[in-house]
Amino acid sequence: MSTVPRTDLPEPDAFTRPYWDAAAEGRLLLRRCDGCGRAHHYPREFCPHCWSEDVRWEQASGRATLYTWSVVHANDLPPFRERVPYVAAVVRLEEGPRLMTTLVDCDPAALRPDMPVSADFVAFTADAEPGPPVPVFRVDASS
Repeated sequence: MSTVPRTDLPEPDAFTRPYWDAAAEGRLLLRRCDGCGRAHHYPREFCPHCWSEDVRWEQASGRATLYTWSVVHANDLPPFRERVPYVAAVVRLEEGPRLMTTLVDCDPAALRPDMPVSADFVAFTADAEPGPPVPVFRVDASS
């Protein structure tokens, strides 16, 4: 029996290490440009808006609104096949950037555009080994 290498786990490097260290502490980081003032995500060493290299890490509030979503009922790729059905989503962070993520512990039929959601961190388990904590979002209880 052959084993399939895990492709769903992030591989932190020197540049992304602050992001993953913060995630392990339950904090969401993004990058902000000191040139144009705009935040961006996914982490890059330059601003995708003005191309400045004058960017820094910033803690995000963790608050967002639901931009779009899809309920995934079939996914044959490991480890996702064990997670179906799940809600793949894009949220708009309070700071501006959009983030691709998963919504957890929600009723897909109750989802609506612009509903408030909040960041949480989950270490998904596969092959009995937990991966690093990754950002997921939950519908705010007041929604």
